[in-house]
Amino acid sequence: MPRRRTSSSSSSTAPSAPSAPRNRTPQPVRVRRRSFGDFVKAFLAFVVLAGLVVGVPLALAVTVGWPLPGGAPSLDWLQREITVHTFLSILTVIVWLAWAQFTACVLVEVKAAVSGVGVPGRVPGSGPSQLLARQLVAALLLVGATAASLTPGLSQLGQSLEGNQKPSVAAAQQTPGLFGQQQEQAAATANALAEQAGQAGQAAARADGGASAAHGDTKYYRIQPPEGRHHDSLWEVAERHLGDGRRYKEIFELNKDRVQPDGSRLSEASLIRPGWIMEMPGDARGGELVEMPDEAPNVSEQVQQQISDYARTGDHAQGGGGAQGGGDVQVSLPEQRPAPTPANPVTPATPATPAPSAGQEHATPAAGQAEDSFGLSEALLAAPLLAAGLLGALGRRRRQALWQSALGAVGGRRGMEPPTPTGDAQDVQDALLVGADPEGVRLLDRSLRGLAASLAAESRPLPVVYAAWMSGNGDLHLQLAQPAGKPPAPWQQGQDQTFWMLARADAERYEEAETAAPYPGLVSLGTMDDSRLLLNLEAVPGIVSLSGAEADRAAVFASVAAELATNGWSDRMTITLVGFGDDLTPLAPNRIRHLDGFEDLFETMSAETRQRRGALGAAGHDSVLTGRTGPAQHTRWAPHLVLLAAQPSDEEALQLAELAADAGRLGIGYLVGTGGTDLPGAAWEMEITGEGRLLAPLLGLELDAQLLPLAQQRAVVELFTDADPDSDPGSGPGGAPGRANTPPFLVDISEQGRPAVYARLVGSYEIMGLDAPDGERSALLHEALALLLLHREGVHPRVLSSALWPRGVTADVRDALLERLRAWLGTDPDGTPRLATDATGRLTLAKSVVSDLDVLRSLYYEATQGRGVDSRQVRGRLLTDALVLVRGPLLADRPEGRYRWLTHEIIDAQLPLLVADTGLALSEFHLEKNRAEKAIEALNAALRTAPADERLWHELLRATHTTDDPDRLRALAADLVDRSGARGLPPRTEALLDELLPTWREGVAAAG
Repeated sequence: MPRRRTSSSSSSTAPSAPSAPRNRTPQPVRVRRRSFGDFVKAFLAFVVLAGLVVGVPLALAVTVGWPLPGGAPSLDWLQREITVHTFLSILTVIVWLAWAQFTACVLVEVKAAVSGVGVPGRVPGSGPSQLLARQLVAALLLVGATAASLTPGLSQLGQSLEGNQKPSVAAAQQTPGLFGQQQEQAAATANALAEQAGQAGQAAARADGGASAAHGDTKYYRIQPPEGRHHDSLWEVAERHLGDGRRYKEIFELNKDRVQPDGSRLSEASLIRPGWIMEMPGDARGGELVEMPDEAPNVSEQVQQQISDYARTGDHAQGGGGAQGGGDVQVSLPEQRPAPTPANPVTPATPATPAPSAGQEHATPAAGQAEDSFGLSEALLAAPLLAAGLLGALGRRRRQALWQSALGAVGGRRGMEPPTPTGDAQDVQDALLVGADPEGVRLLDRSLRGLAASLAAESRPLPVVYAAWMSGNGDLHLQLAQPAGKPPAPWQQGQDQTFWMLARADAERYEEAETAAPYPGLVSLGTMDDSRLLLNLEAVPGIVSLSGAEADRAAVFASVAAELATNGWSDRMTITLVGFGDDLTPLAPNRIRHLDGFEDLFETMSAETRQRRGALGAAGHDSVLTGRTGPAQHTRWAPHLVLLAAQPSDEEALQLAELAADAGRLGIGYLVGTGGTDLPGAAWEMEITGEGRLLAPLLGLELDAQLLPLAQQRAVVELFTDADPDSDPGSGPGGAPGRANTPPFLVDISEQGRPAVYARLVGSYEIMGLDAPDGERSALLHEALALLLLHREGVHPRVLSSALWPRGVTADVRDALLERLRAWLGTDPDGTPRLATDATGRLTLAKSVVSDLDVLRSLYYEATQGRGVDSRQVRGRLLTDALVLVRGPLLADRPEGRYRWLTHEIIDAQLPLLVADTGLALSEFHLEKNRAEKAIEALNAALRTAPADERLWHELLRATHTTDDPDRLRALAADLVDRSGARGLPPRTEALLDELLPTWREGVAAAG
């Protein structure tokens, strides 16, 4: 895979990094003196225009007259003989219509030239006519001394624009830094331009550039260095000097594969570099930027010599473009440290393949694992950042459902157990558990925020980042739009000035930084050579298009939307989806919104674009990056990313290109699907193949795409929908209790139900009924058993191995552990193994293996929904027995560094809620008989495991109040105030104290 090559010639022409991003500043225009030939051309253009616009109708009126009949035609009129006069009348009508069409084209072109519109509107069905009108108007306007000011689309377009008034299509087609050569417009437009070029006599210039130069009639343009974040592009060159950015293809064809002053070549996979020479078509105009070898007094002799040398390379048609021949690849794979030495200066060396790092095994299974994925989604296994985001968001959603249930926000769901997924949803959940790399997400987030904090401390702006590469060894490479100086420590310079690199070891030493997420629009596209590419969608100066089959495009769009909605390196974001068949809102209701069609999108984004431009101007910022380092960083400048899966029409695409013209500066990104390969206004074109390859030919990229196929997409949405606290899966038909209120595993709590193996998990970890395992493997066996006990529905073998060995493990080591675990657990008296494999291939424990958590759940269920409902005495005994089991937090003595899989679980939220519900139920049981002390004892026991549960404190205050002991109640209030610290008491707790003890504030003040 070719990588970016640097050269001393190109680097020497690059300016030093600016202190802050800025808009392109106006440049003085040096007008070339008009030659006699220019005036002749202008006079002839005037004569032709006058003849066609004025002379044609006058001639028709004088010679033919009115061609249509004087009255309404009758049936007899249709039966008359067709005479020469009839034929001439019909021909005259056709000529009148052609004249009207051409006149409309002239008016449109004149209006565009005078008003400063870079790309005039199209007159329907008048391609050749409008092209001819454009040529004649341009030739006429480009003669006078004020021609440059009258035709900004031909001379000053993009140089003296103020504020945000950039021409829409031109700005949408900019390709600084990351992006490759500008994409073609629609095929019909390209053909029309080619026809125009042929009519204008440009074929001779393209065929022999050297011969043209010899006549002194060929013009040359020298690519300008970047100013601020503005980079020169062939589109803008064509806008300024040919009057139409769509004519950039003519410039490209004239200069394709010709050797530039720095020794490189312009190819299909390259972007123009500062200092390069571009031969221009013969009708190019527009001041000092169009230079001729013998008329370049304002440039150095060295540049004049470069132009002269370049003119002699006119016969350059060598065929074959692409990345071959040492073209400049703008999205380049960063070199791994130490950087390999290229074998030759033309063909870059292939980067060394680094060793896998933590989390990388989720994308690439270790040896021996690739052959048995056990039916899990390979797409999610290969997407560690996406899986981590989805898993974290799912955990938060389930906790939210538990808390809302506990607080009574959803009726009838107290003590709710999250539904156990089945089928595809269960497979997807397992794939998320195996594939997720939360550590990689954490390091990426800390690294980016740390960079922002370091730059803010140095009063430096955030650089524009187009992409990030996460290499296989854990290093992070940021690819900048342009050089931005020396990176702050511990960041280092990468393979060139547009790469900043942070080693994984340095990233691990980063502390949490109190700053806004600097690049929340980064999203994974795929992998190449063991490195993962993340594109910064909000920084793209225009539209990113995605072509390919509809199903393949949908898988890419779903992956991008899901990762943006749940990633861990952003704060806030708006994601607008258009043309999505399935609703993805359940993934992130606060981020995702669906729109019905393009009209709604255009209306919404037009208002959003105006609002952001106004806000940036009012704040004095030139981009959202500047705003993110300011005092309002946490509340403003969140990105807005638009994913348009449905292909827009050409007219809609042009409207979208106008909206996207200033998008990169405003923090708005557009990803648009298209069935073909061309999309008007696209700054970067990608294609997804049926084999899952993501191609960007003009960038030289070929990635293994990150996908979320439809089946997995729907299963993911099902997981989030089932966990939604506003849904009610806890009741069956007719309001009968459903599975959500029933624990996944109930044990026999009678004397006859004694288990063969009993594990105590609530508190310190103890196992009864088994011999102590081998000391060296004891920790692994205990951890594996704990995982199985917490998942009575079964554990996928890949989930188990991923939990025990987060950095990956070979199949033989995993299988050996499972055999030891089976041997350790043994068999029941009837010979049934206590560790079995169910029909889905998941590992399950026999009912004879029980934990205290299973007993606790069963006791509470029997007390509140079973036998205890009809018997007060049974209910009190069951609740008391349940509370006795609570000895502390889950696995209180677990060794440091192990049981990391618990971060993916919600048991840390379930257990305190279960204990609190048990304590509240037992307190209510005692207060019914006015046994306040017993109630207080039960509440205090529950508080030892659930000290943050506000419900327990409220009931404790009420129970204490029933003792008629104001001093005791006042002491409890003071204890509550001390526990709350600087945050203060919750409002509901304050209101309850005001009711029970109106003087509590005085007592707190006196104690203070």
